[in-house]
Amino acid sequence: MKIIKRIALGLLILIVLFIIAAGITAGILYHKYYPVYKEYQEEAKRVVAESDAEMFVKNLSSYIYDDKGELISKLSVDVDADYLDYEKIPKQVIDAFVAVEDRRFWEHPGYDKEGILRVCYRYLLTKGEEKHGASTITQQLARSVFLSNEVTIERKVREILTAVELEKKYGKEQILEFYINSAYFSNRCYGIEAAAKKYFGKLAKELNLSETAYLCAIPNAPSYYDPLKHPEHALVRRDKILEDMYECGYISTSELVRAKRYEIVLNPQQAEKIQNYETTYAVDCAVRYLMELDGFAFRYEFEDMKDYRTYLSEYNDQYELFRGELYTGGYVVETSLNQEKQALLQNAIDEVMAFDEEVGENGIYAFQSASTVIDNRSHKVVAIVGGRSQETGLYTLNRAYQSYRQPGSSFKPLAVYAPALNEGYEAKSELTNIDVTKAKEMGLSAVELSGGKMRLDKAVEKSINGCAWWLFCTLTPKKGLSYVREMEFAKIVPDDDYPASALGGLTYGATTVEMANGYATLANQGEYYRATCLTSLKDRDGHELYQEAETKKVYTPYAASEMVEIMKGVITSGTAASMGWNLDVEAAGKTGTTNECKDGWFCGITPDYAMSVWVGYDEPRILNNLYGATYPAKIWKMVMEELVEGDSVKSFTKSTEGEEMVLNPIGAQAYESYLPGRADEEVLSEGYTVRNYREDHMLADEAEKIMYQMSELDKTAEEQTWQKLYEEAQGLIERIYSRKLHTKEMEKLEGL
Repeated sequence: MKIIKRIALGLLILIVLFIIAAGITAGILYHKYYPVYKEYQEEAKRVVAESDAEMFVKNLSSYIYDDKGELISKLSVDVDADYLDYEKIPKQVIDAFVAVEDRRFWEHPGYDKEGILRVCYRYLLTKGEEKHGASTITQQLARSVFLSNEVTIERKVREILTAVELEKKYGKEQILEFYINSAYFSNRCYGIEAAAKKYFGKLAKELNLSETAYLCAIPNAPSYYDPLKHPEHALVRRDKILEDMYECGYISTSELVRAKRYEIVLNPQQAEKIQNYETTYAVDCAVRYLMELDGFAFRYEFEDMKDYRTYLSEYNDQYELFRGELYTGGYVVETSLNQEKQALLQNAIDEVMAFDEEVGENGIYAFQSASTVIDNRSHKVVAIVGGRSQETGLYTLNRAYQSYRQPGSSFKPLAVYAPALNEGYEAKSELTNIDVTKAKEMGLSAVELSGGKMRLDKAVEKSINGCAWWLFCTLTPKKGLSYVREMEFAKIVPDDDYPASALGGLTYGATTVEMANGYATLANQGEYYRATCLTSLKDRDGHELYQEAETKKVYTPYAASEMVEIMKGVITSGTAASMGWNLDVEAAGKTGTTNECKDGWFCGITPDYAMSVWVGYDEPRILNNLYGATYPAKIWKMVMEELVEGDSVKSFTKSTEGEEMVLNPIGAQAYESYLPGRADEEVLSEGYTVRNYREDHMLADEAEKIMYQMSELDKTAEEQTWQKLYEEAQGLIERIYSRKLHTKEMEKLEGL
């Protein structure tokens, strides 16, 4: 009995202590967070009180100007004509949105308590990884008008408080009116009326149940459910909406069955208005900047292809939403685009490509070109052309930033040679010219193949694939591509971390904007500036939103300067010598030709400008005489000769940094230090040569350098950096041929 009493007393004491601790914790949290809560609450009251019905109608035009202040384009949609008052919104549209988005809409005060508890539970369960969900229709409206889309707990609190104030001021019916008319249905369609006209050629009141549910699927993910690009995607969500409507009692069983069986037949009305290439690129720059202001996190590294595809889906949806925002938000966009340079570039492309007049079924020239020009001093895009001019005035796409094509050998300076110079190589460093075909067919690593020796600068000038492949593998593909990822190439994916990328054999490819900006980085002593044409972006109230992005050092001044010096040889005596550059202004560049001559590139720089040119068919096909030194180089020369007239800078800035560098790269100066004086081909043991020994020990040396860096880090505090270095060292060790040395180095790594 005494034992039971003691246990009971002990439990009672624990409970009391727990209550005291909980009270203390609650008090601390109250004093810490209540002032913040009150601040958010007052802010919500103020912004809603200052709002009016006009704020929820997206009807303000935006304007784009060139570098001289001349209007390039007016962006607008006819929102007023499609706005429906609540009484005119079909009941089935209201029922569809309520059923799928917010079933307790008519009862809650602006937020759903059950949904919030569910999100909090998931947030704790996933340790903060999962923060989405539980947004009512009112909260979604509050977020779209007053807040950003950044996923944080703070934003969610502000969203709820703002939703409560909206319900107080406007009421349920008007909130639904605002929500349905401001919902984005892709392709610059706001509201159900605009969507009905755009996709079915009808008024909203003329839609049947199945068509209504189909359209109501779009706002959930405007890019994914875009009826013009993916007409089949919305069918699955249409069926879900119909089932939700049935569960809510809005439709009968027979209506559900008939609507799900109904075959959706689109009747899309007029295509997008024809726009010039300057406008479309300026729109892209402005949209991406609005996304950034809203908190969207642009990414250039991905764990795997699934991670990339998930990111891409999110990116596309946000891009589509903010493209609509730009067209209706009353923005003023000022750019660096120069109409004279634009005309110069367009005329050069049209003239060089004029010999081929074949057109496709869409009436667009089959043989195409695209180009981008960047001013190295202002670091801005000054001209951009996405295709040939057509007498019909047809606009398809801006290939200069929308088309990703294989860059071929023009990719080598950015991902292979400049990174190698950055890691300690020199122009005179000797590379091994392996047999690329054998490496591909036999699946052999570069370190397992032999070949003749060639200086690095000569390998660049003559575009020797074997040397580039060997060097890229020596650096490791991941290392080489890390430089390109730093320059924000959007579609460098995990599947590109393979040797073929050394030759520009990428999964998706690159754009002329990305390539021009990569070469501009070399011209700017390795300093990277984000490519854009924006110089100012003002909101409807005239407030300046635009700020220049921070720059970053991608290559050392020595590496960039040395790369430029080497590429000067490409133009004077290398693969682009036939171009015949004979001005007193220095020029450097690199040709690029993909397999079977499907893509031709020339990317080049002068001290003042960086310019990339792509030539090929929209639907890739073989063209026997398409090389980087032919049409692309001809276009580049025609334009650049005009651009550098006058008081242009004549010579590139050279770095003296390399004079003090200690050079000890893999495969270069250190190579002969192992077993000096002995021939590479000498066999040390069966299947193992002096060359194998040398390369193994250089890999081990590089791995140990990384391990030393790891040993200097606090593994707990700098876990992410430590793990990245671990993977880099592990990758080097895995390439060691000798099992004994491999085991020894892995033991060192595991022991850290």
